[in-house]
Amino acid sequence: MPIDTSSIQQDLCTEQNLIHFNSAGASLMPKPVLDCQIQHLLLEAQIGGYEAAREKATAITAIYSSVATLINCEENEVALVENATIGWFSAFYSIDFKAGDKILTSESEYGSNYMSYLQLAREKEVVIEVIPSNSDGEVCVIALQKMLDKFVKLIAITHIPTNGGLVNPIIEIGKIAAANNILYLVDACQSVGQLPVDVKEIQCDFLSATSRKYLRGPRGAGFLYVRKAITKRLNPPLIDVRSATWCEIDSYQLRDDAKRFENWENNYAALLGMGCAIDYALHIGIDNIAAYNTILARYLRQSLAKLDGISLWDIGREQCAIVTFSMRGIESALVQTLLQKHDINVSCSQPSSTLIDAKIRKLPDLVRASVHYFNNYSQIDKLINVLKQFCHPTP
Repeated sequence: MPIDTSSIQQDLCTEQNLIHFNSAGASLMPKPVLDCQIQHLLLEAQIGGYEAAREKATAITAIYSSVATLINCEENEVALVENATIGWFSAFYSIDFKAGDKILTSESEYGSNYMSYLQLAREKEVVIEVIPSNSDGEVCVIALQKMLDKFVKLIAITHIPTNGGLVNPIIEIGKIAAANNILYLVDACQSVGQLPVDVKEIQCDFLSATSRKYLRGPRGAGFLYVRKAITKRLNPPLIDVRSATWCEIDSYQLRDDAKRFENWENNYAALLGMGCAIDYALHIGIDNIAAYNTILARYLRQSLAKLDGISLWDIGREQCAIVTFSMRGIESALVQTLLQKHDINVSCSQPSSTLIDAKIRKLPDLVRASVHYFNNYSQIDKLINVLKQFCHPTP
C-alpha cells in the first residue's frame, strides 16, 4: 500500500524548509506523538505525577501491547526502559558469565557494546571472539558455525551498525544460536521502525531498541524484549521495588516476567510518546516504511555516486536507509556544518563507534545521511546540489 506522504508531511512539527536526514540519530516526531507527551506533562502538572500515572494506567499498559505487536512477542516479554543502552546493558549483565566463557560478536559491533565485553574480559576473564565478515561485509555465518564450541555462552550482534548501511543476517544467526542452545542478544537500535523485526523469526533471547530513532518517538525511552523461557535464569544487575518484591527481611523475589528489568521511576510522558510513535508506525505499516526507505536510500546512493570527490562507504548485500560518505579535502564535521547552514541535518560517524570495522576498512570520519519515509526525492536533490558547491574534483 502506498504511503500517504501528504498526511505525513502535515504531521511534521518542523519549519517547512528543514530537511532532516538524521533519523539514525534522532528522528522527527509526528504531531500526535508530541501532543501525547504534552498532554501527559500537563496532567502531571495539574494533578501530580503519581495521580497522572494512575489515571493513565490503561494507556501505559497498552504500550506493552504496542511493542508486542511491533516485534511479534507476548506482552509479558517486554520491559519498558529509559533507553536502548539501558535495555541492552540490563540483558547483557544479567547473564551469569564465568571465566573462559566466550562471547561471539561481529566486526561491526557498536562501541558501547564492545566495551562491555572488554569489561567482562578484564573482570571475569571472559573471552571475546570476533566473527569474520564475508566478502559483502556481513557476519559470515559459515565462519560462525566453525567457531562454535562448548565455551560459547553468548552471540551478540548489532542488526544494523551505526555506519555503513549494512544489515546483518540476524535470522540466519538466530537459527545457529537456537540449534546450539546459545544465548542470542540482538541490538536493534537502528532497525526497529525502519525494517520489519520479528523476534520469533529471529529466534533471539534478547532484543533492545530505542524510541528516538526510526520509530520517531521521544528521547529517553526504549524497550527490551526477553524470551520468557529464559527469564527465570537471569539476574538483573540492578533491582528495585518494581522488578522484585521484598518478601522477608533477608530475602526478595524477582518478578517472573520481563518487568524484572524495569525500574520504579519512569518518564511516563516519554513512554506514552513511544507507544504513540509505535502505533503511528504500525498504522502506516512497517513493510510500507521499509519499501519506501529502500527506494529513497537507493536514490541517494545513486545520486552521491555521480558526484566527483564523493566516496561512498556502504557495504552489505542488503543495505538500509543509513547512507555514509566522505568528501575529498573536507572534514566530515565541516560538511555537517556547511549543510546545516542550508537547513539540512546530517550527522557524523567516527571510527571509534565501530572501531574493528573502521580499522579493517580504514574508515575516515564519515558523513551519515539517514533517510526516512517523511523524506522525498526533492530533498535529496537539494542535498546533492548543495554538496556540488563544495566538491573537490579529482586532480
